[in-house]
Amino acid sequence: MTERHAGSCLCGAVRIEVEGPLPGPDACHCTMCRKISGHFLASTDVQKEAVRVLGEEHVGWFQSSEKVRRGFCTRCGSTLFWDPIHKDTIAVAMGVFDPPTGTRLHRHIFVADKGDYYDITDELPQSPD
Repeated sequence: MTERHAGSCLCGAVRIEVEGPLPGPDACHCTMCRKISGHFLASTDVQKEAVRVLGEEHVGWFQSSEKVRRGFCTRCGSTLFWDPIHKDTIAVAMGVFDPPTGTRLHRHIFVADKGDYYDITDELPQSPD
């Protein structure tokens, strides 16, 4: 039996299903992730072919750089994806998934850009970029 994970945006207009286990997510503290999510963004990288999106007509895309676009629900604004357009993986926001996810936060990245209003107090690895 294949492991499956499902979830949705806040309003339910977009539903996401992922086939297979969820790799340990990264907590990205870069300025762009903080601004788009309101804090830092925890996401897991999965193969694009393992992701099924229902309600795809409600997914909007923001081209945040030459190489990356960010997906969100056009109805409620929920952050859904971080998509490096020239790779075969896509990062799905962990907040989308219904429990149990079967995974745990793996590491912190771009901690040199983290907000000044919080501290990272766990023992997970941290990378400045």
